[in-house]
Amino acid sequence: MIADAKLVARLYTQPASAMSDILDRGSLVFASVSVIVLSWLLGHTIRGLLLSFYSPLLILAAIYVPGVLVISGFAGRFAGGFGSVFQRDYAPLLTCIASAWTAANLPLLVIGWFWPRFFVYAIIIAYLYCAILIFLAVRTVLGTGNAAAAVIVCLSWIPLAAAYYFWGPIQYVLSWLASPFFLFFIFYYLRGELGSLGDGLRSRQSFRRNLEAAAVNPHDGEVQYQLGLIYQQRRQLTEAIRRFQNAVAIDPSHTDAHFQLGRIALAQRRLGDALGFFQTVVNQDERHNQSEILRELGALYVEARQFEDARHELAEYVERRPYDAEGLFHYGQALEGLGQMKEAREAYERSSEAAALAPSYLRRVAGRWGRLARKQALKLT
Repeated sequence: MIADAKLVARLYTQPASAMSDILDRGSLVFASVSVIVLSWLLGHTIRGLLLSFYSPLLILAAIYVPGVLVISGFAGRFAGGFGSVFQRDYAPLLTCIASAWTAANLPLLVIGWFWPRFFVYAIIIAYLYCAILIFLAVRTVLGTGNAAAAVIVCLSWIPLAAAYYFWGPIQYVLSWLASPFFLFFIFYYLRGELGSLGDGLRSRQSFRRNLEAAAVNPHDGEVQYQLGLIYQQRRQLTEAIRRFQNAVAIDPSHTDAHFQLGRIALAQRRLGDALGFFQTVVNQDERHNQSEILRELGALYVEARQFEDARHELAEYVERRPYDAEGLFHYGQALEGLGQMKEAREAYERSSEAAALAPSYLRRVAGRWGRLARKQALKLT
């Protein structure tokens, strides 16, 4: 319990890394009890504050977190059906968001005790801070980019507004569900399903603990690589780079680690470093990751405005993988940079078609490149 409290306290000083540690070591029970206790204290401390002790946790668990998961699906962050996503991400996201709510509202208790006249202003600041913490929670748990996480947080008021509009009927239904008979029914018949909601958090934490234990072996580069992937998904790129570099130091032939170091360097516009990593990958295996190394090299050359080099790499890539929307988009960029407008427009159109025909599990990722390709094709008409 003390360790969980320290994690919540770190949200004030190191919010990004603290959110990652809450995901790895936090307790859903502690996060839930913290919300309940703080809600009770606020309700009995602040005059005129109509706040029942269970309402915040109920809203977070039954409305806000499921709403965020639905919105993330529309934003293109689903990797699978909603059922599998819900089981995998619900408990981790609820743990992180409940911890964020506690950290944001705890100062309100102190202000309510000692400076009650500033309480209204403090609420505004607290919920702005809570939005920032939820942004970090969404980015950490769902692996979104900054823009997608910001969009999800900005739209997360929608399920709250819907709940407010229907709060009367919801309270009536909850009054029935809160009866001992219904509580016993839910526990007896649905205890398996309710218990499985925590499987996503337990499996993540167990996997991370096993990796950390295996990382004690100084000769296992694969473990360092897997830890790097975890940090990369959470957008903790400094730690991801360190882990990938450890993997390369242990095993210089670890092609995957070189590839990911190149991708991070390209995203950070460190083009010289990215080129060095990608050249290493090509030397080790030019068909690495289904030839995606050629696509990344092509994207790098486009970024460097070396359009002829980009065209060379991407022409070979789209010949090997003619239905990859991202590769076709970059190929169109290279052709456009060379002044071959007709060929560029055809590449953009092919990218748009490939995105539309992508399998369902890839369609949302490919859709981004399809949209960009359509915009570029319209400019060239």
